[in-house]
Order: sequence, then structure tokens, then C-alpha cells
Amino acid sequence: MRPDDLYDREREWADLDGFVRSPARGLRVGILRGRRRTGKSFLLRRLVTAHGGLYSMALEEEPAPALRRFAAAVGRDLALSAGALRFDDWEQALRAATEKYPLVVLDELPYLLRHPLGAAIPSVLQLLVDEQRIAGAPPRRVIVCGSALAVMTELLSGGTPLRGRADLDLRLGPFDHRTMTAYYGIADPEVAFRLHAVVGGTPGYRDLLADASPQTTGELDAVLAGTVLNPSHALFGEADHLLREDPRVTDRALYHSVLSAIAGGATSPARVAAAVGRPERSLFHALDVLVTAGFVIRDDDVLLQRRPVLRLADPIVRFHRLVVAPRLASLEERAVAEAWADAGPTVESRIHGPHFEDLAREWVRRFASVSTTGEPVGEVGSTVVNDRTGRATLELDVVALARGQRRQARDARVVVLGEAKASASPRGLGDLQRLDRARALLVARGVDAGEARLMLFGRSGFDSELTAAKRRRGDVELVDLDRLWAGS
Repeated sequence: MRPDDLYDREREWADLDGFVRSPARGLRVGILRGRRRTGKSFLLRRLVTAHGGLYSMALEEEPAPALRRFAAAVGRDLALSAGALRFDDWEQALRAATEKYPLVVLDELPYLLRHPLGAAIPSVLQLLVDEQRIAGAPPRRVIVCGSALAVMTELLSGGTPLRGRADLDLRLGPFDHRTMTAYYGIADPEVAFRLHAVVGGTPGYRDLLADASPQTTGELDAVLAGTVLNPSHALFGEADHLLREDPRVTDRALYHSVLSAIAGGATSPARVAAAVGRPERSLFHALDVLVTAGFVIRDDDVLLQRRPVLRLADPIVRFHRLVVAPRLASLEERAVAEAWADAGPTVESRIHGPHFEDLAREWVRRFASVSTTGEPVGEVGSTVVNDRTGRATLELDVVALARGQRRQARDARVVVLGEAKASASPRGLGDLQRLDRARALLVARGVDAGEARLMLFGRSGFDSELTAAKRRRGDVELVDLDRLWAGS
């Protein structure tokens, strides 16, 4: 029953389909959440078509019109005249809908929750779930969906009505870099890397890019010039639209400033506070909102108990804060070529560099074979190693623990140590020597890393000396763009 026009999403479809098909009696509730344009509504509409049911998408409107539209949707299926069916509240509406349909989908639920009438929906679902389970009613399913990640996450937190009553909690993420490349039909990994560093793997962006399939960097520059760098295009203001989805974001100037600081390299709350010009304590709430809303990721060091490193989750938000916002006047004057050329150094250091590191960690986590890593990997992240002799700090972009090992545990066994560089020059023997030094320092510190594989990730490849050293040793792996995109 999987739709032919559904690209990828095999696991997600199987989870949703299995939830609806489950023979469990009574009303069961599922939650689907994810950033806008990831394909949630596309997926749910096809689920309703496959199983028969009611699909209703909420809009930003007052409570009364929202109920009327829901009643009209039910009334159309009952062949009633317009306005013949009315509901006074959501208990009445959902009770009637779940009696008639085996599957009811409420899309963009956060819009309904903003008003007191709609805020009762979780409690209503709790009531119906409890009633029908006691009565042994026939199988009925309700799926609620939304793009405001913080709001959807809170549906299952603490003592909320749906806590313990939702059978499905599915987060729909973007495509990984390999799936995204196939989706766009791009043959060159360099072009795919550059595009993924700007728009990520969000499938809905391809529609806004007019189904573009750039095959050269020149073609890609033309696509970017006409979309994310074009004030008339929807993607030009995408970062602001994403931020507006969270109702807790009221002072958008503050949140944009925090995002700009993190994008610019402020990786700790103290550094963000210094960049924004506010006391650190005054930013705790804003940072918590950005983390729970999915804009910012707090990365704990894999080996050390120290303050987490902050980084942005959405490539398009990072691109907007680093490239678009500082050059807004030039772009609005349509001086795109000049603005893009001026942004070149920033793109390489602040966008391509961190993005390449993210992809390296993702590759080890998802695509590297056991023969490459030596054994199955578990936690993957980064760490720093202090070299007191050399008076330096060695940053390890990729650190993988053996499967089952706990992050920051004293006896955690390290199976991979790696560095990732997106620079234009090939990686050399000095990079490997630095990794050797880092491993030796970790072992001297008591970390179980003596058998760890050493991995060098190079966007521009590797020189002959490093390649020769790799052939002589059995503990070194070299990963270029081709292997990152297609190898294991």
C-alpha cells in the first residue's frame, strides 16, 4: 500500500502504516513532528488515502472558524449540506470523528493549541483513549502533527494529558546527504556537498528550487543566486519563517542575534553572551528555547565532562545568518555576484568547514562498515585533547565509542579518532602525525584508545606521502568526498 510517489521514507511509512494497522482495540494516539517542508503533510495525506479516514489541516485562525472547517470536512463525507453539521467544542468534534473514521489526522496542531478552546484537545484525546480502552471499542487511530518542535515535544512531557497515552512518537527528519543527492539527481559529490551545506536534506526545498538538479558549481551558483540569495524568493526569508513557528519566540531580534553568534563560532553560552552583549544568565531561557525547538544542538564532549558545544542544526539558518543577513542591503539592490564573492571566505570557513565535520561524524555513525571501524560503533561525537608539552589543544572532530559504551564513562573504549578538514589543499603526513599524537595523549591519560582506528577526512583528498603511509599501516583510514558519498 506504500504510495508510488513517496520518495524514500520506507521506515517512516512502515511505522505509520503499522500504527494504523495494529489490531489493538480502542483509540490509540500517534504523534508526528518535524521541521516544515520535511514532507509530513504529504506523508499523512497518503496514509489517509490508503486507509480511509479524515485529514484536517489547521490554519492560523480563530477557534470558531477552525471548528467550522473541521465540521465541514466531516459533513462532506456524510453528504450533508454546507453548514448542516456543527460542533460546539473539540470534545464533541473528536468524539464524532473517531466514531465515524478509523483514522483521524489533525495536521498543524500547534495552531489549534494557541487558543483556550483548542488547548483542550490533548485532554479530550486522553478522555477518549481512556473511555474506549475500558469499553473495548474497535480500533480507532488519531495522529496529531506539527512543525513547532518544542510544542509537539511538550505534548508527551511531565504530567501532560498524553503522557503515557501515545503509542507512536515519530520525528520526521531531513534526508541524509546521500538520499538528498539522489533526490536531486546530482552526480558530482562536490556540487552535492555545496548544496547540502546550504539547504540540508529538507525535501520540500527542491520544489522551491524549481526541481533544480545542478551538475556543476557554476550551475549551483546560478541556482543559489535565484533562490536563497534572491529577495523575491520564498527561501530568502526561510530562517525567519522557521523561527516564527515557535510561539515562545517573541523577541526575534534576540533570537536572531543568538543564532548569529553561534553560527559565527560562539560555541559556549559565555561566548554567545559576549557576542550578543548580554549577561550569560539572561540567555539561558533563549538557549533552552532554541535547543528544544530544534534550532541549536548541544553537543556533549564524548570523553570529557565539560560544557557542551553549541552548534546550529539547520544549514539554511546558518547560511542566512552568515551570508544573507550581513549583506542584506547588497542583495536587496540585486548585487548578488558581489555579495556572493564577498561571502566566499565566510562560506569556506564557517559553513563548509563545520558542515564537513558534521558529515564525517554522520558517515562514521551510519555508513562506515565494521571492517572500516574495527567493530560496531555506538556514540559518535567530538573531543579536545590538551597537549601540555606542545602547549596546544588538539581538536578531534570525530570520536566514536564501541557500541554499548557510555559517553564520558571512565572506562569507555574508543574505536575511532578522526579529523575532518574541508580545506582546498590535500591532507598530508603532518595530519596523521597529529592524530598519532592525540591518541598517545589519550592513552597516557588512561583512555582506552590504544587500538582506535585513525581516520582523516579530506574534502580535497590526500597527498602521496599520506597515501603511502596509509598503505604501510593497518590502523589508518582516508575518507574523501567520493567515499563520504558512496563508500563504506
